[in-house]
Amino acid sequence: MTNVIPLAKLPRGIRNNNPGNLRHGDPWQGLSDRQPDTAFCTFEDPIYGLRALMKVLLAYRTKHKLRTIAQAIARWAPPNENDTPAYIATVARRCGVDQDAAVDWSEPKLLALMARAIVTHENGRAPSSRPADWYEVAIYARAAALATGKDA
Repeated sequence: MTNVIPLAKLPRGIRNNNPGNLRHGDPWQGLSDRQPDTAFCTFEDPIYGLRALMKVLLAYRTKHKLRTIAQAIARWAPPNENDTPAYIATVARRCGVDQDAAVDWSEPKLLALMARAIVTHENGRAPSSRPADWYEVAIYARAAALATGKDA
């Protein structure tokens, strides 16, 4: 007997290959032709959902001039929808940085760490039949390389 989780039992972000739970609105690379979720994007493959999550984080640095984990997560997960202080603390801890320190998440390794922390916060810990952060570390690294144009 295998420990396969039925699709309907998976968290919404994992079902949609959109582990950051990005809402509809942008013409992301890798969007599925079918968009069954009226609120959140569905991607063809999780690598595209991870890439989109990372592209948003990169835009926070370039367009919005955010420099700290606290600033980035406050924008990503506003208090009207989240326990933002807890979210900030979790991501900073998982990245090994002070939440109010200026950090450069345009570097693929830190970007991948941020994404892993966000994915776990958004979707919960994965069951024992999956990697702890839902995807293998190599998947996060590949998505970071796609998002930044740099190898992780």
